[in-house]
Amino acid sequence: MRRVEHHPAAGDKNAMQYWYRLVGPVKASFNFAIIFLCRYLPSLRLKNFLYRKLLGMHIGRDVSVGLMVMLDIFFPHLITIGDNSIIGYNTTILTHEFLVDEYRRGPVEIGKNVLIGANTTVLPGVKIGDGAVVGAASLVNRDIPPGVLAAGTPVKILKEKVKKDVHV
Repeated sequence: MRRVEHHPAAGDKNAMQYWYRLVGPVKASFNFAIIFLCRYLPSLRLKNFLYRKLLGMHIGRDVSVGLMVMLDIFFPHLITIGDNSIIGYNTTILTHEFLVDEYRRGPVEIGKNVLIGANTTVLPGVKIGDGAVVGAASLVNRDIPPGVLAAGTPVKILKEKVKKDVHV
């Protein structure tokens, strides 16, 4: 079960039509500009600094966020990434989702020493435990326990204990 807050749409239109009420357009534009810049920035240290200081994200030491990673533009401060974790190329991490009648918001917690493969989507309200490995092109729609190998769309646990030399 994901940890998300449910909020009904503000009127007769679908929930996305009211996005500007969640976070002001100026803040959303600022967040987007920083995230867009970081998508192409090769410097991991500079990226982590910008994520921490300008977006309020909780980024551990020695985190590596790959090129083209797309983070949530409305609520990036709800993302936590533990020490020494790797977020693979073109991964998307969301802390909100719009539906027709409601929107949902929830934190994403990524533990220490986690590897998330390229082209993965992480949905709001999930926790990925320390030492877990998530295979490329996965849809993380539920919690992942510590130390497991998980992959697929939707994600499934493939192996209970991961060796240190697993490559995804």
